[in-house]
Amino acid sequence: MSSPVKLNFKQVITYQVGSATPIYLQLAQQFINAIQRSWLEPGVKLPGSRILAENLGLHRKTIIAALQELESQGWILVKPNVGTFVILPQATELLKNKITSFSSLSAYPEKAGFTFKTSDLLALEPIQQQPNDLICTDGTPDLRLSYFKNLTQGYSATLKRKSTPNKLGDLHHENKYFKNQLTNFLNGTRGLHILPDNVLITRSTEMSLFILAQTILQPNDVVVVAQLSYYKANMIFQQIGAKLQTIPVDEQGLSVDALKQLLKKQKIRAVYITPQHHYPTTVTLSADRRLALLSLAETYGFVIIEDDYDYDFQYDKSAMLPLASADVQGMVVYTGTFGKALFPNFRTGFIVAPKNVIQEARKYLHIIDPQGDVVLENVLAELIEEGDMHRYLKKSIKEYQARRDFVVQFINDHLSEWIAVNVPNGGLALWFTFKQPVVLQQLTSFFKQKKIVLPRFVQYQNQKITALRFGFGHLNTEELTQVLMAFVLFFEQEKN
Repeated sequence: MSSPVKLNFKQVITYQVGSATPIYLQLAQQFINAIQRSWLEPGVKLPGSRILAENLGLHRKTIIAALQELESQGWILVKPNVGTFVILPQATELLKNKITSFSSLSAYPEKAGFTFKTSDLLALEPIQQQPNDLICTDGTPDLRLSYFKNLTQGYSATLKRKSTPNKLGDLHHENKYFKNQLTNFLNGTRGLHILPDNVLITRSTEMSLFILAQTILQPNDVVVVAQLSYYKANMIFQQIGAKLQTIPVDEQGLSVDALKQLLKKQKIRAVYITPQHHYPTTVTLSADRRLALLSLAETYGFVIIEDDYDYDFQYDKSAMLPLASADVQGMVVYTGTFGKALFPNFRTGFIVAPKNVIQEARKYLHIIDPQGDVVLENVLAELIEEGDMHRYLKKSIKEYQARRDFVVQFINDHLSEWIAVNVPNGGLALWFTFKQPVVLQQLTSFFKQKKIVLPRFVQYQNQKITALRFGFGHLNTEELTQVLMAFVLFFEQEKN
């Protein structure tokens, strides 16, 4: 076969100056790619090292080093006084379809060559943020209030311990120290009566819900959710094939009467609730309805999935205990997060359930997250044991309550004509309902002009309601004023 001397190797063989990979190895890898893709077929005679050096704009010694690497791997055969020829290692097979166009080999295929199922259920619109934009969230903490120094010291101390390397290499390792501390924390703060065997450590609420869906749900199972409910939970249940049934929420929380009527018509596998501060409306499920819901679960045999996503943020002493604290028949599966007040990467999730449920759920956890995060868990355990978490929460809660009260007072003073606000006894978000017609798309565009991002997932608008879930925790007073003044300016514009 004739030599491809006329081939423009500079278009086929690419390299990057300044890369951590030496140029001669980059060249060798590019030649291998060209052979595997049938750009250079077996038997082809390569140009001499001088010609390749001129073509690629490199020193001849670099080319020689690359050819030596190819020869050592069995991709080329060097015959003295004859030439250098492309060959194939015995374990390598050519791709069936040749690549006929000479685009850069460094480019990865834009589309897969195989078919696969795509999901519209899991599609979330990315937040388009510019530098210095303020973002409205659905209720997140202010990272500027975190004990960053304490966390870094805890990480450093944990990594220096002699026992840590062994734990880091132990797959399916359960951090008993953290589980014991978390169990004590949950019993002390939530009125639970659990043992470490009743706890499964995850990375987030969403992971907990995914594992629970795999554990307790089957395709076509009916899951009851509120008409306005946590969108990610809905996605997870639907993705596994469950059918969602919605029931109303009022000022006392999920309508148990509506649930009773539904139970008379069909079998229900699970009810998903966020009773402490309902997502998104922030209302608290009343004590009477909690007892009624537990009674219905015992009578009809459905599972209560209790998502207590922000229990730690309570602003008065009248906060109700979780349903799980009153469950004596094992009908409640309780989920939440620990460390939400800290940086997101310092947060962990958990599932509390009867021991046999935890044993089954652990099987799924060991598939998707076999290692866990030993170092993080040790740091969090020490924050509990030494009392730092209690002190931090006590201090941060005062600040978050002040921010909540600031927003409520501002609305009462300047926006009461347009906005009604529900004032929850905890949490990091408020529920705004609009008293007059508002097109949220126009509000979003107006905010964008003011460098404020109003994501779709905080907006609720249909024939019956126009509302926003407004997170206040991550913004200080000055930033909250900027956002709230944007509401004022928008509504003044609407008047005119």
